[in-house]
Amino acid sequence: MQNSGEQTNAFIMGAKDCLPTLLGYISIGLACGVIGTASSLTVWQVTVLALLVYAGSAQMVMAGLLMVHTPFLVIVFTVAIINLRMLLLSMTIAPHFKTESLGQRLLLGMLLTDESFGVAMVQQAKKPRQLLNPSWMMGLNVTAYSGWCLACFVGAYLGDLLPNPTVLGLDFALVAMFIALLVLQLELVSLPALRAYLIALASAVVLMLLLLVFLPASVALLLGTITGAIIGGGCEKC
Repeated sequence: MQNSGEQTNAFIMGAKDCLPTLLGYISIGLACGVIGTASSLTVWQVTVLALLVYAGSAQMVMAGLLMVHTPFLVIVFTVAIINLRMLLLSMTIAPHFKTESLGQRLLLGMLLTDESFGVAMVQQAKKPRQLLNPSWMMGLNVTAYSGWCLACFVGAYLGDLLPNPTVLGLDFALVAMFIALLVLQLELVSLPALRAYLIALASAVVLMLLLLVFLPASVALLLGTITGAIIGGGCEKC
């Protein structure tokens, strides 16, 4: 059981560990805000979407669907499909916080993103025998959430000054951030684990390509990812 001082220190460390990721969040958030206003949303509508949805790809899709007056239920279903991957991420990280209260676990889960998950996995790889610190995770999540919402607001406010965010390369920032997180994690994994990761990746890609013939891309990606993760997990335990 941590005292308040230890919890505060862990929270601050989580916030500091978020800073490299936050740079990517800012650029993508700015782009998301610009795209939102370009889709005829107001600054405050873009900001509310950021506060409530907190998902870059989903927010951009929602902006486009709202612009063409798509029915509400269709928008909800589309966003749910896009964010189904969060179920996998949450299931992976949940064992670290099984002793926390339901409210704390719900809050940690609500603020979990692909990027904060990646940072958490790098942290776990550094100390594989230790569970993730919930205060550290909260510092990471809150910092990322705050930065994202602020960036979306600023991007929406300055939308008229940045009519085409791709000119500045803002659309590539998220990809670059994921590459950096992947490299950091690969530096810390053992050879057997790396082999399992490669098998999982190959399995996911092959199955996804096969399923694309019959299924929508989002469904094929989800099923391929789940299958690849199962195969990779089995190989790692062998």
